[in-house]
Amino acid sequence: MTDMTLTARQAPRLRGRSLSILAIVVAALTVAAMAGPRYGLLLLIGLGLGATLEGLRFGFTGPWRRMILFRDATGIVTQMICIGLIALAAFPMLAAHPTELTGAHAPVGYAMVGGAFVFGACMQIVLGCGSGTLVNAGSGNAVSALALPFFAIGSFFGAYHLTWWTGLGSLPVAVLSGTTGLALTLVALAAVAGVALAIAEPGKRMMPKRLWAAALIIAALAILHLAVAGQPWGVVYGLGLWVAKGATALGADLSGSAFWSAPSNQERIAESVLTDVTSLTDIGLLVGAALAAWWRDGLTAQVKGHPVGAWIAVIVAGFLLGYSSRLAFGCNIGAFVSGISTGSIHGWAWFAAAFVGSWYGIKLRPFLGLEARK
Repeated sequence: MTDMTLTARQAPRLRGRSLSILAIVVAALTVAAMAGPRYGLLLLIGLGLGATLEGLRFGFTGPWRRMILFRDATGIVTQMICIGLIALAAFPMLAAHPTELTGAHAPVGYAMVGGAFVFGACMQIVLGCGSGTLVNAGSGNAVSALALPFFAIGSFFGAYHLTWWTGLGSLPVAVLSGTTGLALTLVALAAVAGVALAIAEPGKRMMPKRLWAAALIIAALAILHLAVAGQPWGVVYGLGLWVAKGATALGADLSGSAFWSAPSNQERIAESVLTDVTSLTDIGLLVGAALAAWWRDGLTAQVKGHPVGAWIAVIVAGFLLGYSSRLAFGCNIGAFVSGISTGSIHGWAWFAAAFVGSWYGIKLRPFLGLEARK
């Protein structure tokens, strides 16, 4: 094979990579011109998160699945390291700027724990959490592409009914803060990592370089998100907001919902999507993953031959992902990563309930036709 042949074959990929970079620059500049530099930067953060998650093959659903099925601790340990790095910056930032910055704090209650359990099961059914569904859909995965719009619809209805669910009962919001809170958080993260390593199979304990890189990059971008947005990285709210905007545009009356009729949410519905923090990072996740996939392989759809019943299961699971994540005050990002890294006890409750739910979701997949029975 000649150098000329290699160059000819590489040329389309090189052009695709150049177009990827150009698309990122144009998108960020467009948002900055229309909404302001802060929002352009937030879109760039979202693009970076999406590109990192897709490009370095890092996520949240897959590592939990590998831990449960194969006792592979590498992904769980990576998540603990990433959360710990964010916490090291977030705790002092929140303490130094209590009026400018807010944490991902929520109460532990019946709906929150139940929602996290259902979310954990459903994310294993579709093999994607909140960020994972966006990233997988962006990279061409047909299951996630089908689940995503129903995830958004579920998020809208979960928020619509949120007050009723929280009325079932919850504890006061509990938050770890200060040096002691940070120390307790880091010890707890280390303990989870230690347990994962202790029960892992030999050869499934050492993190590869790409996971170290993913932990560092995602932590840096999450910290930057907190500084720029004034709030931690989240996913679920933006998806529900898109549906609320669409419903309002079609003439729907949302006054029956305490959540969507709240002045702050009415204001966000009326404003441009380009000025909503979570919407921008969600768009960035989707587009960033698409650009990373295009950069690596060229963008192609990944369609598997599932039976009709399996596709129906994906639709139902997608809706429940959105609905349950609103009841749980977030997904793997908003509740697990951002909750724990900013000291919220509900983040730990979410993690425990969702992990148990994941075990059941993994068991359900073969019965739903999404993988072969053993």
